[in-house]
Amino acid sequence: MLAASMAVSLSACGGGGGGSSYDGPTIDQLTVGKDYTDLAAEIQVFTNRTDLVNKDFQSYVTEFNKLYPNITVTYEGSTNYDSDATTRMTAGDWGDICMIPSSLQKSDFEAYFQPLGSKTTLEQTYDFLTEKSFQDQVYGIPSMGNAQGIIYNKKIFEQAGITEIPKTPDEFLDALQKIKDNTDATPLYTNFAAGWTLAAWDAYISGSATGDPDYANQVMVHEENPFSDRGDMTGPYAVYYVMYEAVKRGLVEDDPVTSDWESSKNRINTGEIGCMVLGSWAVSQCQEAGPNPKDIGYMSFPITVNGKQYATAGADYCYAVNINSSDDEKIASMLYIKWLTESSDYSIKQGGLPTVKGGPIPDVLAAFEENEVTFVVNNDGLEGEEDLQTQISNGSELTLNSDYSKHQRLIESALDGSKTLDDNMDEWNAAWTNAQNTYGSIQSESGLGLGAGFSQGKAEDAGGLTPVKDDNAAMRKSSPRTSSIFGRMEHYGALS
Repeated sequence: MLAASMAVSLSACGGGGGGSSYDGPTIDQLTVGKDYTDLAAEIQVFTNRTDLVNKDFQSYVTEFNKLYPNITVTYEGSTNYDSDATTRMTAGDWGDICMIPSSLQKSDFEAYFQPLGSKTTLEQTYDFLTEKSFQDQVYGIPSMGNAQGIIYNKKIFEQAGITEIPKTPDEFLDALQKIKDNTDATPLYTNFAAGWTLAAWDAYISGSATGDPDYANQVMVHEENPFSDRGDMTGPYAVYYVMYEAVKRGLVEDDPVTSDWESSKNRINTGEIGCMVLGSWAVSQCQEAGPNPKDIGYMSFPITVNGKQYATAGADYCYAVNINSSDDEKIASMLYIKWLTESSDYSIKQGGLPTVKGGPIPDVLAAFEENEVTFVVNNDGLEGEEDLQTQISNGSELTLNSDYSKHQRLIESALDGSKTLDDNMDEWNAAWTNAQNTYGSIQSESGLGLGAGFSQGKAEDAGGLTPVKDDNAAMRKSSPRTSSIFGRMEHYGALS
């Protein structure tokens, strides 16, 4: 609820101003190490990665300063980043570079951030630009790309007698039961207390759960009751079924309220935890948190669509430049962002997909290759509907990918039996429908052809907005905007 209200205040206040003039270069016009090498500026970076502020980021600054000795870069981190960033943006107090909060609407970008260049131009160099672009202007460059899956301890899976990676929700729950029965490890660690870790589950309800690159921003916004059971263990319901049932069956930590994020990384490394549902960005942290990095693996979320598995892939937090910074600070900020994305080892070290086209795919995603998992990059909303998903998400107060209170309530209801999963999903559907009505987006089968047929998993009845089929050619044909990353990942062996 907090994130939703903050999003409203951002739009209402226009705290970033947006009136600053700038006649300098765009980021694509800069050559790092050659341009502006005598530039003197001080820039501040506001980041969510508190764990790297005094470690890797300091090393990056040192390397960058070899090229730009007169640019001073300082970092400030926040453990409650989305909320803190949203609050500070209303006051204009966030430095020169920030990571764009997930609840901010695209139409508000221009009020706070300096345009970095044309999407048409920049997408020749970078992947994952759609999420933080608006009307062909790029406002955020991804720090890296994320694949959505599950971190697991390979040795614990072996000790439990799990011989194959589970591919459906029930296979996964059966695997968790084997861990409980045959090892001393906590099968699935929810990280309930941290909160933001639960919000990560929302990232699985689109591409991973449907195989459809249009689902999040073009289908779900018009779909009736998207959280309902489709009857085939696909779609959003299947994701939250895993969460609810794991808790209900006692396959999570004994007291989720006392869970601890920092220690969980060491505990999965040492075999005290079987698995955690987090993006690929967290894999390296778990590998580095103990003596057994080789025991840490990464698998796709256990949902199968028409016999095939998919994994949502998209931008992690994106770097943005304060529109109210001085021209020198804007240029210095763009130079540093360009150096981070094109010259540092950040994405590969953090287990992420590269922002720059043709960059190396991390070894941790090998299991995706072995199991022929296809990456799905969410397409943007239709023209005129670029903000619709965010508007409905915030208006419903579900605030997908940001607010975690709904997940905590779901877990609490599974613990005490106060509500069934369907009770929870009915409430979410009602909230979503109310927001759809507010924005005039809900349509029956006479409109987009969505509705009951689609929500029950009958993709072939969805008026042409169907999940892609079994081959990458179909993915590229139905979604030309994703073709570059699919072609590149295929080249690196990440796809079948």
